[in-house]
Amino acid sequence: MMPTAQMSSSGGPWRLYVALMGSTKWPDYRWERPTPVPTIAERRTVLATLGYEQVPGSEWSWIEDTTTYGDDGSPVLLIAAVEVRESRGGAS
Repeated sequence: MMPTAQMSSSGGPWRLYVALMGSTKWPDYRWERPTPVPTIAERRTVLATLGYEQVPGSEWSWIEDTTTYGDDGSPVLLIAAVEVRESRGGAS
């Protein structure tokens, strides 16, 4: 199973992290801005810095959730995800 990079925000800063099953520490990065949404180029640069790259042919997908489970009146949490793999050239 390929690792997944996820990016999330609930209206504040954006956080990108690589979800590594079986690991207690996930590589991550935080943009200290609520807008604009980090571009695909910015995400690619951060992934490379973390030692990962987007799997060729994969695309970012978006979902929304609530910050409080089951409460559709709570603030929305936006989550983007894409399959990644370790970079061929290692971390840059």
